[in-house]
Amino acid sequence: MIGRRVGWGQRLAPYLFLLPNLLIFGVFTIYPALNSVNISFYDSRNGRTFRPVGLENYRRLLSDEQFWAAVQNTVVFVLAYVLISVLAALGLAVLLNRRLRGKGFFRATFFLPMVLSPVVVGLVWGWLLEGRGWLVDPVLAMVAAVGVGVWIHLGFYTLILLAGLQAIDPHLHEAAALDGAGAWQRFRLLTVPLLRPTTLVVLVLATIAGFQSFDFLYSLTGGGPLGATTLIVQYIYQRGFEPPVSYGLASAGSVLLFLVILLVTLVQFGLARRREAV
Repeated sequence: MIGRRVGWGQRLAPYLFLLPNLLIFGVFTIYPALNSVNISFYDSRNGRTFRPVGLENYRRLLSDEQFWAAVQNTVVFVLAYVLISVLAALGLAVLLNRRLRGKGFFRATFFLPMVLSPVVVGLVWGWLLEGRGWLVDPVLAMVAAVGVGVWIHLGFYTLILLAGLQAIDPHLHEAAALDGAGAWQRFRLLTVPLLRPTTLVVLVLATIAGFQSFDFLYSLTGGGPLGATTLIVQYIYQRGFEPPVSYGLASAGSVLLFLVILLVTLVQFGLARRREAV
């Protein structure tokens, strides 16, 4: 009996430690997310009185030109941000994986932007770029937005890929080199396939981060010029907090954004599994 009680106590201990965090996560993340689905079927201007409207908010959303402009901006931003982030992180990870002096310093330097406040980062970069005309031209403003986004998260993605590189058995590279494979052949035929699961993780994280980008962009460009850098999250924010307020419309936008992120993530995992099967 004593042994059985100790066994149950050991099994329950990890869940008890996780319980406070799970409660906070459920109250402040899961519940608001589920409630937003419910609010998307209502119309409310003050957050206190709600009038059921069915699918009217979704119809208004899909017929709003500003929404589709934000969708177009988001697609351009996410594609550029994900492509540059993954390729740049992979290149830096390969360089940092070599025997270089001061690797620890460079790793800390690249990771430093992740610990800074995104709002502060946006303000600082805004001061640096505004005087040079980057933020008054729609094309240059989008380039600046992508560049700052990559700069913020590049160190994080690099560390993930670096961990994946260090998990590869070095004897495999030595054996390939003895067989006459060059550096590029070893990277293309050995490193890239073995690093594919880690690359998938970075790809998914970068995609989600791209779709959810808002804080540093809002302090960097404010969505301008002329809405050229207004992404879906800022559109949702404007509908929910700037007059004329429409909580139902903002909630409908949040639901659609969640579905898009879920669909893109599932497609990425599906393509990765198909490649592994081949």
